[in-house]
Amino acid sequence: MDFWHVVVLAIIQGVTEFLPISSSAHLILAPRVIGWTDQGLMIDVALHIGTLAALMLYFYKETGRMARGAVQLIAGRFADDDARLALYVIVGTVPVVVAGFLLEKSIAEDWRSPLLIACTTIAFGLLLWLADRLDKDGKGRPFWEITLAAAVLIGLAQALSLVPGVSRSGITMTAALLLGFQRTAAARFSLLLAIPTTAAAGILSGFNLWRSGDVALQSDAILGGLMAFVSGFAAIAGLMAWLRHATFMPFVIYRVVLGIGILLLLSPA
Repeated sequence: MDFWHVVVLAIIQGVTEFLPISSSAHLILAPRVIGWTDQGLMIDVALHIGTLAALMLYFYKETGRMARGAVQLIAGRFADDDARLALYVIVGTVPVVVAGFLLEKSIAEDWRSPLLIACTTIAFGLLLWLADRLDKDGKGRPFWEITLAAAVLIGLAQALSLVPGVSRSGITMTAALLLGFQRTAAARFSLLLAIPTTAAAGILSGFNLWRSGDVALQSDAILGGLMAFVSGFAAIAGLMAWLRHATFMPFVIYRVVLGIGILLLLSPA
């Protein structure tokens, strides 16, 4: 991969990872539109690791609380707020990990289709629009009213994000909105759910990358990860600031327009 190939992919990943528009769909579509060869899941995950670092830095207080909560869970102290937060994130992560393990081959090969991406982009964009309308006045349930049952349901929704075009952040925010949470609360829990999921995928892919001995691929992965970190941090800050005063409507419009555009490109001349 040349320098600009890595740069473009890193910017795409950083900007789209935390917005409800599906980073995996953009990473699959970009090489096809520009005329590049598909970069493969290894580079995709390296870019995710860069945005994971940005996420942990932005939510450094919550990350610390989850770490303390995990220790308290091990010690059997379940009543503490930090322990409950860690438990809810763990519970919300289990479905996507199990589904990812069972569907690994389909994710890597069968589901990277532009037609599938177009359909899921539109369908789940419209579902986000319907869910967003439930919090018209911004007076939904706050972040700390998340329960174990809500975490389970949001986690089950997250498993759908393995299908490109669904959007991990999009479907988890949609699920949280449907459960009556505020936009900012939905976004916050959605983004915290990304930490263990992406970390697990990054560790596995990083091991495979190291074992491959492909120095060029390693260099591309490091460069892309660093650049995705910068753009990812900016995207998180922008998203959280936007949702304090506005709705998800711009993302819904973008998804529908993108999906229709893909379908038009795929249609016979």
